[in-house]
Amino acid sequence: MNRKKKINQTLIAKDKKKKAKLHGSNKPKYISKAEREKLAQTDAADLAGSKAHAEHEQAPEQTAAQD
Repeated sequence: MNRKKKINQTLIAKDKKKKAKLHGSNKPKYISKAEREKLAQTDAADLAGSKAHAEHEQAPEQTAAQD
């Protein structure tokens, strides 16, 4: 009985490890502080660029309405 139990335990352990590897993790990937700052700077630059682009698009409409 002991031998059967040990074999069964090893098979169950291997199966458990295999399933854990396939499942992956629900935890979000770690982003370092430097990377977060870099992303924040690029987002701020994109936001500033999109605001300038939006203002540029509105300007012709306003001039056309005034004419």
